Amino acid sequence: MTDSTQVAELLEHEEKKSLESREFGFWIYLMTDAVIFALLFASYVVLAKNSAAGPTSKDLFDLRHTAGETALLLFSSLTFGLATIAMAAGQTGRVAQWLFVTLVLGLAFLAMEMVEFYGMIAKGAGPGTSGFLSAFFTLVGTHGLHVAFGSIGICVMIAQVMIKGLTMPVRSRLLRLGLFWHFLDIVWIGIFSVVYLPGVM
Repeated sequence: MTDSTQVAELLEHEEKKSLESREFGFWIYLMTDAVIFALLFASYVVLAKNSAAGPTSKDLFDLRHTAGETALLLFSSLTFGLATIAMAAGQTGRVAQWLFVTLVLGLAFLAMEMVEFYGMIAKGAGPGTSGFLSAFFTLVGTHGLHVAFGSIGICVMIAQVMIKGLTMPVRSRLLRLGLFWHFLDIVWIGIFSVVYLPGVM
């Protein structure tokens, strides 16, 4: 074995160790994010009935609108999964295409959320109106902020895939971003089940 081969193997080994450390750090981040959302869910459940004689969830929530948001986010998770499958097959162009579709679906979700917030505030149901609305905007807004950051991450990943190709660090980042995106889907299903569905029943 030549010296250059040994050096290349050593560098690859060090790169793998570095990526494994980043993956571990990412899981720590994801767990802290889960704790934050658990606290926000708990706050909402406690304050859900505290409408302070203002509009209640039955007055404000439109389940058809929320179902549309849910469909967009679930489809975006599916398209991100297709991007991951394309990555495993080494199809650089397909990865970028599916990531772009995921980005469009994520942005459409954010647009629907902004329309919902604008409509509620226009009816005088802003975050400062009651404890219920304060907890609602904090929980749903925090999730929306995460989707916005995830969308920025997808833009960066599309650029990296197109410029650098499917190198080991790019694959690692893509897998981590996919975990983050699927995590947001799970949180949204929780929001749909805990906030919107009981709110209109």
